[in-house]
Amino acid sequence: MGKSIMLQGTASGVGKSLLTAAFCRIFKQDGLSVAPFKSQNMALNSFITKDGDEMGRAQVFQAEAAGLEPDVRMNPVLLKPTTDKKAQVIINGKVYDNMDAVTYHEFKPQLSNMIKDIYDKLANEYDAVVLEGAGSPAEINLRENDIVNMGMANLSDSPVVIIGDIDRGGVFASLAGTMLLLTEEERKRVKGVIINKFRGDVEILKPGIKMIEDIIKVPVLGVIPYSNLKIEDEDSLADRFRNQKSKDSGDVNVEVLYLPHVSNFTDFNVFETQEDVNLRYVMKGESIGDPDILIIPGSKNTIEDLIYLRESGLERQINDLHKKGKLIFGICGGYQILGKKLYDPQGVECGIKEIDGIGLLDIETTFEGEKITTQVEAVVQNNVRGLLTSLEGTKVEGYEIHMGRSVVGRESRSLNKMIKRMDENIDELEGAINLQGNVAGSYIHGIFDNISFTRGLLNNIRKTRGLDEIQSEVTSFKEFKEKEYDKLANIVRSNIDIDKIYSILKGE
Repeated sequence: MGKSIMLQGTASGVGKSLLTAAFCRIFKQDGLSVAPFKSQNMALNSFITKDGDEMGRAQVFQAEAAGLEPDVRMNPVLLKPTTDKKAQVIINGKVYDNMDAVTYHEFKPQLSNMIKDIYDKLANEYDAVVLEGAGSPAEINLRENDIVNMGMANLSDSPVVIIGDIDRGGVFASLAGTMLLLTEEERKRVKGVIINKFRGDVEILKPGIKMIEDIIKVPVLGVIPYSNLKIEDEDSLADRFRNQKSKDSGDVNVEVLYLPHVSNFTDFNVFETQEDVNLRYVMKGESIGDPDILIIPGSKNTIEDLIYLRESGLERQINDLHKKGKLIFGICGGYQILGKKLYDPQGVECGIKEIDGIGLLDIETTFEGEKITTQVEAVVQNNVRGLLTSLEGTKVEGYEIHMGRSVVGRESRSLNKMIKRMDENIDELEGAINLQGNVAGSYIHGIFDNISFTRGLLNNIRKTRGLDEIQSEVTSFKEFKEKEYDKLANIVRSNIDIDKIYSILKGE
């Protein structure tokens, strides 16, 4: 069985996911076959594998860093919050049930054997496994029945490294407090700590490093500088949106609406790679500006997010923007919101059986009990117009995750022709665009990752502004991410005791 190392944190958002990806990349660079693993992930960002299984996107980018095709075994349990108290429980890539927190906590012991079996099979296939915890192991109210922090370290017999975030302040107290709240047996598993997101001269930090090592009795393995890499992370949704500051220097303005139940916000990371784009996320309480493109993202609770847009006044602002002829684009739940009607006869989302949509697309959506989870390939239809003119025949690929089925009426046209679902060749219509060509929507997550599609759209907008077309320096989003993984690995390798990390991995 392969060796393992587990990264746990003093809190959520301290950088466990990125450092897990960094170690996956470092081990890969050094010739090891390595896989990421997180037994339980709570996130609204998910991905569909080639087998049609749903898993957390953090383990997807970690798999990419390891040079692997994403495998649902890397994240056997995914929790997708539907309300403040309930979550959809996805096991081995398939929807199992909706549970509240108490019910799920009581259910977790039933998952332990399954998780261990999956981990053991994965570990037998690779030289090394880098495990990621969730939140903090010092959440003592959750110690009983734990399957993701020290409970997982026990199941996998993994040494543990604790990550602390100095950028948020109190890193020494959080490291010391975490160690204090661990049991004696748990403390024995901890082989070192890493201080993450440091800004400044590390010489100033050295006296504190010596003192914290004396207090917690384990070494500080490295101090990782704060970096602004364009890699997906598992920070909270609000932090993710708030931290994306507008450049105020792009020729094309793109705004993405924050939704209370927003999902798959990584659909828009690609815009950060386009040098002429000024990207802004419209947070709660903020107003829509004057964007060239307004995007309504996916949602885990489409009807409630539609009501949020209506009650907040954003629906009126969307309609005002539409009257100006600007492009409004919806992805998945955002696509459904732009339609005329949404029906939920089985109560799949909430207790509201029927509601009017914003009405900018002539579509009607009905929510059904069975979730569609599939990778797809499509080409843009020949009848597109407006700001999507010249994109006819452009190939796009991505994945679908939705429970609603939409029917396009006479006042809109289908946006794409689906040519492949998983490994099956098909001929189906998908998405919609209005007759004027300034409102469109699609179920395809990752549609903007297709640079030819996105660049064509941006250049069409440039033409309306009297600007010359430009070619992106990033011609492949996949290749761009590969370079970012290498940058991440180099930063971590340069600021950590890598020999000690290998000693921990080997159990020395």
